Amino acid sequence: MSGEVVNDLEEYRAGARRWVAEHLASKTQQNASMRGAETEGHIAAQRALQRRLFEAGWAGIDVPAAYGGQGRTAGHAAVFADEARGYHLPDFGILSLVTYGIALPTILAACSESFKKRHVPRILAGEELWCQLLSEPGAGSDLAGILTKAVADGDRWIVNGTKVWSSGALFADYGLCITRTDWDAPKHHGLTWMAMPLAADGATVRPIREVNGGWEFCEVFLDDVVVDGDEVMGAVNEGWRFTHTMLVYERGALRGDRTELPVALAPDLVEIAETRGTLDDSHSRQLIATGHIYDVVRAALTIRTENAMRSSVGGSAHHASYLKLAKGIYDPLRAKIAMDLAGDLAIAFPPDGIGTATSTNFLNGRVQSIAGGSNEMQRNGIAEKILGLPKEMNVEKGKSFRQVLADARKW
Repeated sequence: MSGEVVNDLEEYRAGARRWVAEHLASKTQQNASMRGAETEGHIAAQRALQRRLFEAGWAGIDVPAAYGGQGRTAGHAAVFADEARGYHLPDFGILSLVTYGIALPTILAACSESFKKRHVPRILAGEELWCQLLSEPGAGSDLAGILTKAVADGDRWIVNGTKVWSSGALFADYGLCITRTDWDAPKHHGLTWMAMPLAADGATVRPIREVNGGWEFCEVFLDDVVVDGDEVMGAVNEGWRFTHTMLVYERGALRGDRTELPVALAPDLVEIAETRGTLDDSHSRQLIATGHIYDVVRAALTIRTENAMRSSVGGSAHHASYLKLAKGIYDPLRAKIAMDLAGDLAIAFPPDGIGTATSTNFLNGRVQSIAGGSNEMQRNGIAEKILGLPKEMNVEKGKSFRQVLADARKW
């Protein structure tokens, strides 16, 4: 049987190699781009490219055929990714990660059959791009404190509220939107997730200009937006359970993008040193070695954590906090090493130079220490949910959310 699997993968690899060579543009250089610099024209071109992959059978390789995928294994998906590494694949910026790394696996894991059959094929074909509608002006890391209200109106919902820091929302078609549907339930109950159509009447998306010149983040205003009842994700008033599923993927777990330790010596850092002509400098070599150590440690943590989460013992959804915390700690350290190596090349640089990615990564280095739950929140979760340490005092326990808000006004 194992020989059949190997032969199948080898044949699949040969087919993938032929197809990408004939239908995809080769990467002639490492193109760095500012986060949030996508345009409508760029997104349209990437949708067309995603459609081409889908129609040729190279999208959703390990997604069940019942939902428009190919029904193959993760091994087949890895083979295609390996063969396509030197070619330009669809790039929707941050929406690639949210759509295919968070929304798609969450939908497959936690939504109804009808929902999956309706949305997954369109996602795989590039017809639906998804963002997350989570944080609000008064509810960020405390996600259960959201105020966006959804009121039942027959077989539909009327939604009002404001979301903020919604990455990529300007070009998204739908948002994974958490709403409050029962104000008399305790804070972590009475929550419902919905697929929010961002082209609907009453939905307004406003980009937020960032320090790096991009506008990845957006505000989203929902004013009497109508959402069909069959667009509820998970069960009504059971949103916190759905949240746990979504956060596993948001925190970088179970994506299958890390199966072995890196062998190459920090290629991006080596490229910077070669460009500056400092590859033989002892200080530069020490920085590269340190960066490589960070890469290996992070990869080892990812592999170990994901293996534990996939097993029946030793892991749970809460273990994703280890990976999220590692990002929050690792990213700024790694970005600082690249800046130190690049020197003046990261301060003034041509548009296609190495300084673009280096400086942008540095400016964005603290993102993961805040976005998706701060480092402090991840440490609390690890302490309480995994290590079993005493929980912090909770003055809101057992109270209806309506009472929580009333008490807050007296503080």
